[in-house]
Amino acid sequence: MEKAGKKYPLVLYTRMLDRWWPALFFIGLGLLALAWPFYSDLYTRLTVGWEWESMAGLGGGVILISLIMWAMRKSAFVQPRGNHLLVATPFLRMRISYSRIHRATSASMAILFPPKSLRGLKREILYPLFNMTAVVVELNALPIPASTLRLFLSPFFFKDKSPHLVILVQDWMSFSTQIESLRVSGSEPVRKQEMNSSILNRLPRK
Repeated sequence: MEKAGKKYPLVLYTRMLDRWWPALFFIGLGLLALAWPFYSDLYTRLTVGWEWESMAGLGGGVILISLIMWAMRKSAFVQPRGNHLLVATPFLRMRISYSRIHRATSASMAILFPPKSLRGLKREILYPLFNMTAVVVELNALPIPASTLRLFLSPFFFKDKSPHLVILVQDWMSFSTQIESLRVSGSEPVRKQEMNSSILNRLPRK
């Protein structure tokens, strides 16, 4: 059975959804409130029913989307497994083989994304996270084209254009330790196979 470490929720993904779902929820409520006068007036409801129906339908749809976002806010996670690192979101499941990982380092978000270099919305999103420590997983190559990956992940998963991922989780030390532990144990069978092959090659052949 494949070894699997703990699942670590992706803080950046949660932060992004926590920012947007309340705004959408109240926009939906506002649309329902605007639809109410058209619905409460019997003449308007009978003659131009499409007005309140369209507005109420749009408001209900926006509220539904906000509730889905609320339910999904902690569904994105990263998990070290036996022979790969799994990065999972509701719309992406990416397996990164340990052979692709060059090294994993740690740095504060404020160093990776200097506050002075950020403006407006980006600075506001990242402001509560500046004091947190992230694990930067440096790769030999990305398993998915960078252009595709950036469609599914926040820009704050990337500090520059080199192949890497900025992983922000609450317990970064435990996450980093599990990567190294499973990475080493996952490579042991390969090393043993290579060693046995080397020994067999040195045996005299009849």
